Amino acid sequence: MSLEVKIPALGESINSGVLAKWHVQDGDVVKKDQPLYELETDKITSEGNAEAAGKITLKVSEGTEVKIGEVVALIDETSTAEAPAADPKSKSGAEAKTAEAPAAAKSGPAVRRIAAETGIDPANVAGTGKDGRVTKGDMLKAETAPKKLDVSAGKETVPVKTTVAGTSPGTERQTRKKLSPLRARIAERLVQAQHEAAMLTTFNEVDMSTVMELRKKYQDDFVKKHGVKLGFMSFFAKAVVHGLQEVPAINSQLEGDSLVQNHYYDIGVAVSTPKGLMVPVIRDCDQLGMAGIEKQIAAVAQRARDGKITLDDLTGGVFTITNGGIFGSMLSTPIINPPQSAILGLHAINEKPMAVNGQVVIRPMMYLAVSYDHRVVDGKEAVTFLVKVKQVIEDPARLLIGA
Repeated sequence: MSLEVKIPALGESINSGVLAKWHVQDGDVVKKDQPLYELETDKITSEGNAEAAGKITLKVSEGTEVKIGEVVALIDETSTAEAPAADPKSKSGAEAKTAEAPAAAKSGPAVRRIAAETGIDPANVAGTGKDGRVTKGDMLKAETAPKKLDVSAGKETVPVKTTVAGTSPGTERQTRKKLSPLRARIAERLVQAQHEAAMLTTFNEVDMSTVMELRKKYQDDFVKKHGVKLGFMSFFAKAVVHGLQEVPAINSQLEGDSLVQNHYYDIGVAVSTPKGLMVPVIRDCDQLGMAGIEKQIAAVAQRARDGKITLDDLTGGVFTITNGGIFGSMLSTPIINPPQSAILGLHAINEKPMAVNGQVVIRPMMYLAVSYDHRVVDGKEAVTFLVKVKQVIEDPARLLIGA
């Protein structure tokens, strides 16, 4: 009996995706719950697991766009034993007849596939890879190159390729690949935000001395009690909640011709992943303590990097915090994450000479940037919000007394 492996429903707004990677090969014997593939959509990258054990037959290749509900593989549940490994010292007569030529043997599977499809012999193509190895790019160039007639042999041949001046052997001047659905969606949303919102940015700088001293003083006790480190992001999440409560206009958004005022505090935290930028949402930050926020940030960030993030993890945020400082950014203008009306950008901490009580002292300073939709938020409100965030970071005791 064969079990169909289908693309599951991932959310009402997701109709298709790209099967980006198979974790198994055609004919493998898989175990129940074993990861089979990675599916990239315009919102998330998810893994599909085997629902039963058996021998798998793949129906689609990597890079294929598949629809929700489409069958991408079959699992034969009656075959659960591993096939015996072939003896590398012996070959059947058929295998001997189909043994690859030396040039093909040195080539990768992509080269052999192109050779089979086009009839171009890799032995006749000058390789630009390591030790003269023929690459996929060499074969594609050979396929599109004008052919000349070999008078002595009476057949067409492929012109010999030469290395382009200024490039070293084994390198290509360009590579080209199609945008993943996630990257394409990121690009679309960023352009949408800039085209549709009247976006402005206001800046300030914050003295990180107090927060850094608190982290240093209580870090060990915090880790022992909660099992996670006390990071900067929980301080900023709490400061943002305070700012949103003091300036409610920031916690609103446009929907058509209506202005929607939010009365909850689900804060998005931008996370860089190998697939691109994602913004998992930390729910009800006003009701969480510092440890609760740190635990949720760590959990969703890990799911995002592992490709196990869910659609629910990414939806419903009212405000976003992005931290370019971890990459060394000194100052930037973050782009709003629609339909939200504002975003806070954090930057690198640098020691600077500052005037404090008439004295010049060295302090760890960070630039803050708030980009906002001027259709919803006035300049006064944006500046006031940023000042409130600054005040809490420089004097966290304000959170205790509600000042």
